[in-house]
Amino acid sequence: MSGRTAGDESPASATTRRPRRDAEANRRRIVQAGREVFAARGLQATLNDVAHHAGLGVGTVYRKFSDKRALVDVVFGEELDEIAAMAREALDRDDAFDALAEFLERALARAADNRGLRELMRRGIGEGVGLARARQEITSHCERLMERARLQGRLRDGVTAGDIVPIAAMIDAVMALSDEQLEERPAESWRRYLAIILDGLRADPHRTPLRQPTEAGRPRRNRPAPPTTGPSPR
Repeated sequence: MSGRTAGDESPASATTRRPRRDAEANRRRIVQAGREVFAARGLQATLNDVAHHAGLGVGTVYRKFSDKRALVDVVFGEELDEIAAMAREALDRDDAFDALAEFLERALARAADNRGLRELMRRGIGEGVGLARARQEITSHCERLMERARLQGRLRDGVTAGDIVPIAAMIDAVMALSDEQLEERPAESWRRYLAIILDGLRADPHRTPLRQPTEAGRPRRNRPAPPTTGPSPR
C-alpha cells in the first residue's frame, strides 16, 4: 500500500488543477464583463469591447466563446434566469394580480437599466438553449399568475401570457424616447405608462393614481414657451 494520505497532492496534480481554476475564473470575468458591456452599450458591442473591459486578451475570450452569439446566449440566459426567479417568487403572493403587477414592474425596471436586454426583447429572445429555457419558465409562471388572477376576479377575461411581450414592447418604446422627444429620464417616466396599462388589465374599475408628468417630462412640442424676462418690444 502507498503511504500517501487523502490530503497528499502531487506537484503534477496541483499544476493540473491550477490552470482549470484560472480558466474558470477567466470565464466568469468574461461573462461578468459581457453583462456590464452589453447593458451599457447594447448588442452592437464587440468581443473586443468585452475583452478590454475584462482586462483580458481577445484571444482568451474567443477560446471561451466561439463568437458573440455564444456569449450573448450565456449572458442573457443568466439575466432571464434571474427574471424567471422573480416570477417564481410572485407565485407565493396571495393576490395574484398584485403579484403580476409587481413582477412586471421589477422585470421592466431591470430592462430600463440594460440596453442589451431591451434590444434582445425587441429582436426576439432567440433560440439559445439557456434563453429558450428561461423564456419558457417565465411564460409558464405568468400563465399561472394570470389564471389565478382571473379566478380571483382581478384580471379581465381574454388577457393571456402572450400579451406580456407586447406590453413590454410598449414600455420599451417609452424607455427609448430620445431627449428630443421627452426630456425626463425614461427611468422616471415609464412607470406612469405601466400603471395605465395595468389598469386596462383589471377586471375591477380600480384606477391607480398616476405619477404626474413633470414639466421637464412633457414633449417639447407641447411645452409652453418660457416667459419673457426682458423689456417688451415697442
